[in-house]
Amino acid sequence: MNISILGLGYVGVVSAGCLASRGHKIIGVDVNQLKVDMMNEGLSPIVEKDLPELLWEARQKNLLYATISVDEAIRDSELSIVCVGTPSRANGSLNTKYIEAVCEQIGTSLREKEEPHIVVFRSTMLPGTMRETIIPRLEKFSGKKQNEGFYAAFNPEFLRESTAVYDFNNPPKTVVGVDSDDIAKKIFSLYEGVPGPMIKTKIEIAEMVKYIDNNFHALKITFANEVGHICKNIGLDSHEVMDIFMQDTKLNISRAYLKPGFAFGGSCLPKDLRAINYMAKMLDLETPLLNSLLHSNNVQILNAIKKIMAFGKRKIGIAGFSFKEGTDDLRESPIVEVIETLIGKGYDLKLYDRSVSLAKLMGANKEYINNHIPHIASLMVDSLDELLDDREVIIIGNKDEEFTKLLTEAKDDQIIFDLVRIGDASNVEKRYEGICW
Repeated sequence: MNISILGLGYVGVVSAGCLASRGHKIIGVDVNQLKVDMMNEGLSPIVEKDLPELLWEARQKNLLYATISVDEAIRDSELSIVCVGTPSRANGSLNTKYIEAVCEQIGTSLREKEEPHIVVFRSTMLPGTMRETIIPRLEKFSGKKQNEGFYAAFNPEFLRESTAVYDFNNPPKTVVGVDSDDIAKKIFSLYEGVPGPMIKTKIEIAEMVKYIDNNFHALKITFANEVGHICKNIGLDSHEVMDIFMQDTKLNISRAYLKPGFAFGGSCLPKDLRAINYMAKMLDLETPLLNSLLHSNNVQILNAIKKIMAFGKRKIGIAGFSFKEGTDDLRESPIVEVIETLIGKGYDLKLYDRSVSLAKLMGANKEYINNHIPHIASLMVDSLDELLDDREVIIIGNKDEEFTKLLTEAKDDQIIFDLVRIGDASNVEKRYEGICW
């Protein structure tokens, strides 16, 4: 395929070398004449393992040349990859002036081109930038419409400096945000044979994925560093601690706990967070990430309370109030805090949870109810049908399978507020709302 790559920075140069090595003919574009000259000499304008060899070989095979002319590049290619920088402004917002400028040039060039052109963006952009800024700009300067005269797509990159060539050929996943299945197939063909899943999605989701990846990486680094400081100050080898931590691929390094939902609770997480933060304080250490977790968790509880109050209804039914389905443990259950707040504000509540039976409770759970929430007993009902009978809002508090019936059996005038994403609510015709979706 004839491909033009606009922006010969880090991502652009690596993409040029790697795509040329896969047999594609590449036209590189940059405003910097020095970069253009170096590429035309088969030299790499950046330091990156294995890249000089790829660029040199591509030049020898006439699979790569560079120019400062966007018009020439668009004219002589069928697909363009935009890798122009999107730096931060002083206030942290995204500066899109460079990518807007290149869209103006691409659009002007597309005006004279008869066949539809594919424009793939790899520049990191906040969700909505493509729909609200990029595509309208291409349409304005080309005089054509998205999905008619041209096709714009978003294809985030997952390249790490110093291993970028390896990462290009061995990505964790390949994500393409695009409106057309046929265009998605053409873009995926660029990466034919590479490992990892090929994921077609909405443009906005593809934009968001890159931010979630990078922010999670930053979270992991910060978490590990704070653990390291605590370990060092009590004489432990933090690397040995984290090596053991990482051997758990069921819960620690896994998909577990990564789906948005309600606040955490139970007898372990809140208690252990308080303890580790107390230890850090006694060691006179600052651990802002660890210290922020309970506050963030409390904010999620407050978000739920505010949403419930915003419905403007007084008769509330709560399906599931143990902190987790399949348990009778109410200790530090976040939904109990919601219940307490609503009671204090005079709401009419009914509660149902088949795992919580006052007659069978014993030990710590019975003691917790008796000492902390004795008034909850009078609000409990014996069945889901009884809960549904006269409630205006039904809150789903845990993932007990029984609660999936609420999606179909709730009355048309009842609001379902789901804290856990109990099932597939995409086709639910009733008034349904999730806390994070």
